[in-house]
Amino acid sequence: MLKLPSGVQVIERGWLSANMVIATGRYNTAVVDSGYCTHAAQTVDLVRSVMSDASLDLLLNTHLHSDHCGGNFALQTEYRNLQTLIPPGHAPYVTDWNPDVLTHTPTGQLCPRFHHEGLLIPDTEILVGDHAWQIHAATGHDPHSVVLFEDKSRTLISADALWENGFGVVFPELEGQSAFAAVAETLDLIQQLDPLTVIPGHGRVFAYSDEVLQRARQRLAAFQQNPTKHARHGAKVLLKFKLLEVQKQSYSKFKTWAFATSYLGLVRSQFFSDTSHDDWIDQLINELINTGVAKRDGETIINI
Repeated sequence: MLKLPSGVQVIERGWLSANMVIATGRYNTAVVDSGYCTHAAQTVDLVRSVMSDASLDLLLNTHLHSDHCGGNFALQTEYRNLQTLIPPGHAPYVTDWNPDVLTHTPTGQLCPRFHHEGLLIPDTEILVGDHAWQIHAATGHDPHSVVLFEDKSRTLISADALWENGFGVVFPELEGQSAFAAVAETLDLIQQLDPLTVIPGHGRVFAYSDEVLQRARQRLAAFQQNPTKHARHGAKVLLKFKLLEVQKQSYSKFKTWAFATSYLGLVRSQFFSDTSHDDWIDQLINELINTGVAKRDGETIINI
């Protein structure tokens, strides 16, 4: 049976929102990651259901992708004394609010403006609930992401650096930057930490094992050998994310959104420039349909 540190609860959420960790204890009460903004009311209700009438002291973001920080504004509105801590890399763009640099606008995703009061500095510790958690840089999926590790119970909050069957899309690679090596370094870090229990950004809490790490390394090797495969996967993830948000939409409107989403245009120009934008989007949507994660009903595209 998987054992979490005392006072720690994990709320596994759907794929549009990252999992949420809630910690209560003698030091403070805290939430790690806040989900997507369209689930903000649910985020607040979930926190209330655990906290009852207690105050919420800390909100920690492992990184600033919209599915991890989209509920920040709602929690800050509900808990006026809440202190929000984020990784340092994008902090200036939160202060001055630049959704382009934060990638919310380019990916066609939503994230209400929020503020922060502190930073999650790698190679330091933070008291959360009843325990001290180590902060470690976990570059790759996002160049500014962190993971949190509680060494007494050997519990890792891995965000999107390690899932039970892989890891999150390596977004810098989609932008033409080299980042697969950073993923390998993060997997090496996790191997050194040697956790017992992993709380991923998506999916169920799982027991860490050599087999889990090996699956991640095999997936990384496949992407390194075929970066175009990874780019195609990343583009389909963005399309599926939008479908998760809207659930169903006219095919033409969905394609209009895809054309207006500059990140998809960037991926095409980097990896698929020999295919017209129109044909490429059609190909991606058809692949989503053929793999059973979407369907088309006449002129409507529907999430499955």
